[in-house]
Amino acid sequence: MIFERIISRIISVAIGYIFGLFQTGYLYGKSKGIDIRTQGSGNAGTTNSLRVLGAKAGAITFIGDLLKAILAVLVVHFIFKDIDPEYTKLYELYAGFGAVLGHNFPFFLKFKGGKGIACSSGVILALCPWWFSAICLAAFIIIVVSTRYVSLGSITIMTMFIVGVLIFNYYGILGVEASCIVEFDIVAACFTAMAIFRHRANIVRLLHGNENKFSMKKK
Repeated sequence: MIFERIISRIISVAIGYIFGLFQTGYLYGKSKGIDIRTQGSGNAGTTNSLRVLGAKAGAITFIGDLLKAILAVLVVHFIFKDIDPEYTKLYELYAGFGAVLGHNFPFFLKFKGGKGIACSSGVILALCPWWFSAICLAAFIIIVVSTRYVSLGSITIMTMFIVGVLIFNYYGILGVEASCIVEFDIVAACFTAMAIFRHRANIVRLLHGNENKFSMKKK
């Protein structure tokens, strides 16, 4: 059974990675004759799409990146819910992590993707209580509107995610099997660690007070 569950974890990550390869911002930019990775901040995520291509592109990119993570989680849920119900929640989280990996490091784009925040938001929405997602969204909006630092809002959301997971699992809110809680918490922490790693240059600029403030190109 241990070997089968190791394989199930690998399958979950692989499914997520495949979904994550759907690069919404890159594909939308290509439809307009633009490689989004050569414009603005150089990544293929929501913020850069919004900056370079405008509100419509930003909304499409955000929704696409959000949905691909949710779909990855749902697919894994339906695959394992009857096969291994005790570990299904953990597999779902692995699928979400795989989706973020695919988004951030797409092999067909030489591993140059986005920063994974919209994708991670999809995982939060799929696995956490709806009201927690609403709180995260409100925190993000307040921070971005008040500071105009999207990176600060993004890092805050991912910090809230790991804190939320730790609290929820302590009280049994997420329905994670007791034997899976420690591993679930570790994988959730990897989401936050990856977000911080992807924003390391932004963090340096924030600390030095020269981070780029959000502005949107009018389209």
